[in-house]
Amino acid sequence: MAQRLRPVGPDFVDRAPVRLVFGRDMDAAPALVYRALAEDVASMPRWLSAVVSARPTDGGRDVRLRGGIRFEETVLVAEKPELYTYRVDVTNTPGARAWVEEWRLTPAGTGTRLRVVFALDGTAAFRLGCRLAAPGVGRAIRRATGALDRRLA
Repeated sequence: MAQRLRPVGPDFVDRAPVRLVFGRDMDAAPALVYRALAEDVASMPRWLSAVVSARPTDGGRDVRLRGGIRFEETVLVAEKPELYTYRVDVTNTPGARAWVEEWRLTPAGTGTRLRVVFALDGTAAFRLGCRLAAPGVGRAIRRATGALDRRLA
């Protein structure tokens, strides 16, 4: 059953009870990576294999994952091409109470240094599950951003 999460702001990234942080260098320039993340929402399933569908909404996105998980998101910060931050407002992920993702893009030579932060809160079981899932989430982010990098080449 879908539930409405607590409406936190971008500062939640720095104070969330659970923070999963991942990084990767990409060959593509920040402007290209930003466009894929923030503007070409419908193409997300082509590089992020967990995503079945993604569509823009008024002020955010509606994303559906394999396994039936869904997210209604609101964009909190869109500073092209450096920062893209969004909040999950509604999800059917059990135990979630607050969720923000920050995608920070920094020029690195001709490419991009990407830093992704998942800022999360929820029940004790949700928080523990997030911590235990961190290695798998990190691998998924690396695979997805590798696929995106190849797509943008």
